[in-house]
Amino acid sequence: MAVTSFSEASAGKGRGRRIILWRHGQTSWNVERRFQGSTDVELTETGVAQARRAARLLASLRPDAMVASDLRRAAATAAELATLTGLDVTHDEGLRETYAGVWQGLTHDEIIARYGDEYAAWKRGEPVRRGGGELETEVADRAAPVVLRHAEKLPDDGTLVVVSHGGTIRTTIGRLLGLDPHHWESLGGLSNCCWSVLGEGARGWRLLEHNAGTLPEPVLGDDD
Repeated sequence: MAVTSFSEASAGKGRGRRIILWRHGQTSWNVERRFQGSTDVELTETGVAQARRAARLLASLRPDAMVASDLRRAAATAAELATLTGLDVTHDEGLRETYAGVWQGLTHDEIIARYGDEYAAWKRGEPVRRGGGELETEVADRAAPVVLRHAEKLPDDGTLVVVSHGGTIRTTIGRLLGLDPHHWESLGGLSNCCWSVLGEGARGWRLLEHNAGTLPEPVLGDDD
């Protein structure tokens, strides 16, 4: 079901643009269910293979531009699509994953054991600085303008690929759709190397696809 934003900040002009928000491939910390945040973790061999497979699919959509987080797992994922399309990749630290302070490097079970109340409050949709780090709204404050700035440069009916991280993508989608932050959790997470698509409608951005790219797989990441 498409969700339409009535936010003036993200309202489109009927130009038919699309934004593909693509999560990076698998890392060893994803497999270990270890919170990455802004820690710069590389792709596994499986992650590279995921990126190559997904890049072949995304290349068929003939994207016009690409911007990526500067963390290695996102940059390496973006490089696979750049190889196929010849597109230049702009790297922007505004697209990094949520900084989560002392949570970073801990496993999911360790976080629940040590910071269970904080974790539960976050899952209830309360504004929580996980590990003393960023609020989700602060992540959206830095990431959404990057996406919109690059989308504005697209030609009519153009397509932008944004290569980023699960938590950052979800908060950005929530912001561009004009959803209340309390409801961002309802969007669900992205599996490694899957993507979501926003299309430009008469009243703003609409969610056309979410967690697309493979048959359903477990979501292993910082936003689960």
